[in-house]
Amino acid sequence: MALGMLEVYGFTTAIVVADAGAKAADVEVVAIDKNKPANADKVEVPLVMVVKFEGSVSAVESAVAAGKKEAEARGMFIAERVISRQSEEIEWFARLDATGKDKLRTPKNK
Repeated sequence: MALGMLEVYGFTTAIVVADAGAKAADVEVVAIDKNKPANADKVEVPLVMVVKFEGSVSAVESAVAAGKKEAEARGMFIAERVISRQSEEIEWFARLDATGKDKLRTPKNK
C-alpha cells in the first residue's frame, strides 16, 4: 500500500486537490489534515492542508500528479511526497485528521 501526500494552502484547495486525485486514479482519500504554520500571520493563506491518498503505487502517483496540477494552477502548491511501501506505524499517522472527520462519525450524545 502506498501513501501519497500533497501539502497545499487553503481548505478549498485541499478539497479540489482531493477531488482531482480521487477522479484520476483508484485511490482512497484517507485524510485531509490541517496545520497552522508558525508564521501564519505573515503568509497570504495562513492555513496549510495535507491531502493523503492510499492505493497502489501507480494509482497514488497518478492521484498526486493530478492533485498537484490543480494546486499549482491556483498558486497554492507547497510539497508532495509518495511513500511506496508505508510501514504499519506510518499508516496509523497517515490517518490522523484534524478537520473534524472523527466528529462526523461519532454519534451525538443525547
